[in-house]
Parts: sequence; C-alpha cells; structure tokens
Amino acid sequence: MQQALTLEKALQKIKHFCAYRERSHDEVKQKLYAFGLYKSDVEKAITYLIEENYLNETRYATLFAGGHFRQKKWGRKKIEFELKQQKISPYNIKKAFAVIDETEYVQTLQQLALKKWQQLSGNHYLTKLAKTKAYLLQKGYEADLIHQQLQLFKEQPKTV
Repeated sequence: MQQALTLEKALQKIKHFCAYRERSHDEVKQKLYAFGLYKSDVEKAITYLIEENYLNETRYATLFAGGHFRQKKWGRKKIEFELKQQKISPYNIKKAFAVIDETEYVQTLQQLALKKWQQLSGNHYLTKLAKTKAYLLQKGYEADLIHQQLQLFKEQPKTV
C-alpha cells in the first residue's frame, strides 16, 4: 500500500500533473485523494492551484469542447454530456460552446452525414436514413439539425 503524501509533496506532483495538460477540477480532486490527502488538504491544494492558474475550469471546458469538436467531430450534446460527467458548471459549458463556430458546426454535420450516407450505398433508402440518423445522434448532434440535413437526402432520387 502506498503511503500518504504530505501536502507539499502532493502539490509538487499535482502541479506537474496540471502543467502537462488541462485538467478538470474533479480530475485533480480524485488524483489528490489518491495521494492519500484528507479533504481539508485537498481543498487547500485546489485553492492554491486555482490562484496560481494551474487550474481554470473555463479554460479546460473551452479547450475540451473545441478539441473534441475538431478532432473527434463530436456534436454539442455529446460534449455537454462529457463535461457534465466531469462536473463542469453550466455557465462554463455555455462559454465552451462559444468557441464552436455555428457555420463550421453545420458543415461538419453535413460532411459526416454525406460520408455515412455514401458508406451505406448498397442499402435500401429507409435503412440508409435510419442508420445515418442513428450515427449522427451517437456523435452528439441535435435531432432537429439531423432532420434538416436528412431532408436534403429525401429530395434526391430514391435508389436501392
């Protein structure tokens, strides 16, 4: 069993942990508890990290949202769910969405929909429609935006 760290040693380790990449407050708290610190020391450490700008929930949420949208092509619903899982405040989630350009968001949805639609070329029209919709919902896009996008496919000639 690992021996509990002193607050000073834990702070040294956690500063490095936070400097490596952005972390959520919850992630840092869990790591501090794993070091064997008590609640009062964890709260002191969190306060110190915030004051020294090692931790910033807004910065974390913004980078998370922008990165997961651009890299993984996640929609707002999935990003919001993941941020809520990490106990990010609704205010910071809203601020994080501000970094996602609406035009770019819709274009990404269109690209994903078209790519999936083309992958399903051998399927019946209704199967393609259902599978494309399910895929886009799983990626975290809003149902109304998906519906608008799929309406464009309905206007195309129906082929098997």
